[in-house]
Amino acid sequence: MVLHVILAALALLSLVITLWQWLAARRFPLHQRAADISFTPGVTLLKPLKGLDPETRGCLESWFQQDYRGPVQLLFGVAAAEDPVCDLVRKLIAEHPQANAQLVLCPEQLGPNAKVSTLVHLERLAQHDHFIVSDADTRVPPDFLAQVLQPLRDPQAGLVNCFYALTNPTTLAMQWEAVAVNADFWSQVLQSRSLKPLDFALGAVMATRRQQLNEIGGFRALVDYLADDYQLGNQIAKRGYRIELCPVVVECREREQGWREVWAHQLRWARTIRVCQPVPYFFSILSNATWWATAAMVESFMVLFAKGHELRMLSLQVESALIVLAAFMLIRILLAAHLSARCTGNLSFAAVLAPLKDLLQVPIWALAFLGNTVVWRGQRLRVLPGGKLVSVRPPPSASA
Repeated sequence: MVLHVILAALALLSLVITLWQWLAARRFPLHQRAADISFTPGVTLLKPLKGLDPETRGCLESWFQQDYRGPVQLLFGVAAAEDPVCDLVRKLIAEHPQANAQLVLCPEQLGPNAKVSTLVHLERLAQHDHFIVSDADTRVPPDFLAQVLQPLRDPQAGLVNCFYALTNPTTLAMQWEAVAVNADFWSQVLQSRSLKPLDFALGAVMATRRQQLNEIGGFRALVDYLADDYQLGNQIAKRGYRIELCPVVVECREREQGWREVWAHQLRWARTIRVCQPVPYFFSILSNATWWATAAMVESFMVLFAKGHELRMLSLQVESALIVLAAFMLIRILLAAHLSARCTGNLSFAAVLAPLKDLLQVPIWALAFLGNTVVWRGQRLRVLPGGKLVSVRPPPSASA
């Protein structure tokens, strides 16, 4: 009886938290544009690259097509001259001769985080005092630079980032992951912001100044960390600057991935968050409405069968429990559909996978605490307390 009450209370709490996340997201002015875009400082894009897939050209070309009145420098960094992305970058530079763009070879790895190592090299070549750091798989709209830099006219704004949407889920596994990205992640960030100011950054695109980078020791100070985006935002926030959210949503365009790759990516993401924010991540399981409703239903069935109730009573109890679980799942699907539609601008049937995503999230949540290794950019790394990295062994044949 006590366990049943506890599980029922947790199920109700999870539903309340889910509704809270939805309300926090509903109030955010997603996709809205700033009317005043007169702030146009010179800006340098720092773009670490590795490898090539069918989406890479569109993502990179979107940075050449910016409608921005200020000077723009584009720096594309690669660790190896034989990387196939080099030919694509050279071709894009040739196709846009008016752009101040450069391909930079960064062979010297300065620490276990290869991406940040590349950023250290690119930082030295930056001509402007405003920086944009962007992941390779990010595609941006033509007015992105004009919008994302506006908050930095305020000296107390230290970093600007934005939400991102997975817009090309071509497999069932990617559609499952799209629920986590397009519905859950950004609403959870806004829920966190409703409790306290942001003290971390989202890594798809980040805008900051040379001044803030110099204050934290430049990108070199981050080269030993896994979650460099979190560390960048956190260290800037610790120095009294605000972390701002730009309402513009960018696209993440990923190559086709199956269940194994998506699972490995989700596990790496989970272990990254657990290392950065262990207490909030531990309690994040409380927001899993499908899991707690399912657990309460299963516990009810086990108790009833163990007590040997009459078949008629069992039937009524089973029907009641199933109705409650169905109601929880329906609410979860509807809220996920609404949040995904707000994020991407399109209604997606992937939202029906939200309950499945919740149930599979439970073993991922548990595994995040049961291991400290991740596979990232072809390297197997151990994450130490505090988020620092050490190499475990040579990279496996398949990367996550």
